[in-house]
Amino acid sequence: MPRDISGRVFPTNAMALRGLWRRACKRANIENLHFHDLRHEATSRFFEKGLNVMEVAAITGHKDLRMLQRYTHLRAEDLAKKLG
Repeated sequence: MPRDISGRVFPTNAMALRGLWRRACKRANIENLHFHDLRHEATSRFFEKGLNVMEVAAITGHKDLRMLQRYTHLRAEDLAKKLG
């Protein structure tokens, strides 16, 4: 994939991305969804798939494992299944 002179694959800036995000949300009739919400959702899903903390941290780039605790939504039925 060609890169522009800045080294970026997609030559754009933060303001352009914000505008595109707002336009996409408006077209989809979605209110109050922030781009960072997608990271939270993906991280939660990784834990639901059974990945451990170190695996999720490697994917998401979290350096502080305590921050990942925010995404571990432990459910009683899931813990019961693991315990057999």
